[in-house]
Amino acid sequence: MTTTTAPPVTAIRDRFPALANIVHLAACSIAARSIDMDHALATMLDDLSRPGFWTMHEQQLHEARQSFADLIGATAEQVAVLPNTCVAAYQSVAGLRWRLRPDVVCTTAEFPGIAHVWLAQQPRGASVRWCDTQVGQVTTRGYLRAITTRTALVSVPAVTYRDGVRPDIPRIADAAHAAGAQVFVDAYQAAGVMPIDVDALRCDYLTAGTGKYLLGLPGLAFLYVRHPQSPLPTLTGWFGRIDPHAHDASTLDFPPHARRLETGTPSVAAVYSAVAGLSMINKLDQGMVRQHTQRLIVDAAARLTGQGEAVRLASDPDGQGAHLALVEPQAERMSAWLAHRGVIVAPRDGVVRLAMHAYTIDDDIAVLCEAVNAYRAGSPAHRRTGATR
Repeated sequence: MTTTTAPPVTAIRDRFPALANIVHLAACSIAARSIDMDHALATMLDDLSRPGFWTMHEQQLHEARQSFADLIGATAEQVAVLPNTCVAAYQSVAGLRWRLRPDVVCTTAEFPGIAHVWLAQQPRGASVRWCDTQVGQVTTRGYLRAITTRTALVSVPAVTYRDGVRPDIPRIADAAHAAGAQVFVDAYQAAGVMPIDVDALRCDYLTAGTGKYLLGLPGLAFLYVRHPQSPLPTLTGWFGRIDPHAHDASTLDFPPHARRLETGTPSVAAVYSAVAGLSMINKLDQGMVRQHTQRLIVDAAARLTGQGEAVRLASDPDGQGAHLALVEPQAERMSAWLAHRGVIVAPRDGVVRLAMHAYTIDDDIAVLCEAVNAYRAGSPAHRRTGATR
């Protein structure tokens, strides 16, 4: 009897021909280009010249919504498609009344675009309560201390955008719900490289975009809503109607599912590429992807610290996302230097982010470490400035 084993997650690398010549460690910022994306965009252009293009676009939109729902353990009726995660954040709080529960608990390690949405609610009566004991440093304990009966919403990143920290979302969600608050999760830095189950997370809202680990283009985001029947949004558009094709300007009706939170026509190119990217992602075992990326991060951290570099690595492996932060005050300069040598990384706020994905292999880490060493040896301006771990 013959037995077969599943192919390694790195088999997906064949879908990225450019990786034969470059090292792409920037999925936390922008997805690597795949032949699937190329085919999707070519299909879009072909469809554009055929009758019924808008019908074909809506079919792609339905497929993208369903594929994301499948990825996170939700139903399509619980998922809205929006232009970006900032709009998703706004839609999640637009109907809240802040008089009795004014507090939004969040972290300064939040992606600024999400935090700015919470700050913008202050003229409506909201009060942003930062849960950090140190700016930019998030802990689960900090969230638990900040949640009170005044809390309306707890906003927690699944993985922080700069340092790759993973708070304990189920524990935070339990505390939030016990206090009567809702939970919003920004999973942009998590979806596609680790298992996500909205029931296990116990969140009320979860958002993620397609332009990073989901292997698509920027310009599209999804919003999971546990109870999509309420509240009614104040930002809307023709895609948020019961029948968008009724074209009835005098009737403002809302479907009984998450599509009520949608606005206008989403980016056509981003929709087509989202279907291609999610198709690749949903064929992968996300648990295996998680194990693969964590092994690479541990290896990269060991090599880099062995070379004298400083990195920000969680003491508990489960508390680390899929990218590693290399401390470098001149992050933009280092990243540009590496890019000219075929190593694509993602600088941000004094760190160089090194993002792993299913297609990342050990040779990529070796090339990265050699390039960082060469950068340090290149000139006095590139030498370490005493950053500590």
